[in-house]
Amino acid sequence: MNDNDVLAQQFEAHRTHLRAVAYRMLGSLSEAEDAVQESWLRLSRTDADTVENLGGWLTTVVARVCLNMLQSRRTRREDPLDAAVPDPIVTRADGSDPEHEAVLADSVGLALLVVLGTLAPAERLAFVLHDMFAVPFEDIAPIVERTPAAARQLASRARRRLQGAPVPDTDPVRQRAVVDAFLAAARSGDFDALVAVLDPDVVLRADTGAVPAGASTMVRGSATVAGRVLGFARLARFAHPALVNGAAGVVAISDGQLLSVMGVTIRRGNIVEIDILADRERLAGLVVENLD
Repeated sequence: MNDNDVLAQQFEAHRTHLRAVAYRMLGSLSEAEDAVQESWLRLSRTDADTVENLGGWLTTVVARVCLNMLQSRRTRREDPLDAAVPDPIVTRADGSDPEHEAVLADSVGLALLVVLGTLAPAERLAFVLHDMFAVPFEDIAPIVERTPAAARQLASRARRRLQGAPVPDTDPVRQRAVVDAFLAAARSGDFDALVAVLDPDVVLRADTGAVPAGASTMVRGSATVAGRVLGFARLARFAHPALVNGAAGVVAISDGQLLSVMGVTIRRGNIVEIDILADRERLAGLVVENLD
């Protein structure tokens, strides 16, 4: 085994951690993979003997790459303002997917990722690295080109923004019961039953991508959301239970084709947020196996 093989082996030991960092930073599985690959390229061009803490060095590198990607994304304004739904991580309803479980680790739900997406890039980086991965502000400061005190303030501002994110129920049995009741009401066209499982201030976010233009939408309120759900209730007959970012969710599959992924956030027994990804191009890039 030559030196490059040893370095590659060492890198692979950190890959899952790096993917977890990049996914929380970007909310995109494909971009997260790109960021991880870029960190490998930079490592391969570096004298690894000078790196004392490889894990910390790689975390810093992937964070810098993600920060640049976020800043570039903002410049291009490529994301819809209201209806953007991050890439979901879909696993079997029994949760038997060790690789995805490792990336999720602390079960980062779609609702949290949506709010993370509203943060300024430097705020998101400071919060993700410090609050999710315990990186000291002294190490974060050079990445965002600020003092440690200023980096601390970035994370503090992010925390204040995240206070509005719903804190979900964690009981998987209760989650599944609520989602099953939601699906039953949708399939039967029962408006009142739908309203009964929705929080009065529920938010529905449907991301269909750039085409057709204007189809992506965000609506609020139980009556409005229930009416919108009944509008695409035909998809309910193709629904299959799944875990979406570690919580009870639904995928719609017809003839082996993934039509949509629905993440649901439940609080106090009611649905407070529904996030639907129906962008055909992004759905084609998701790995969803053995759910049909």
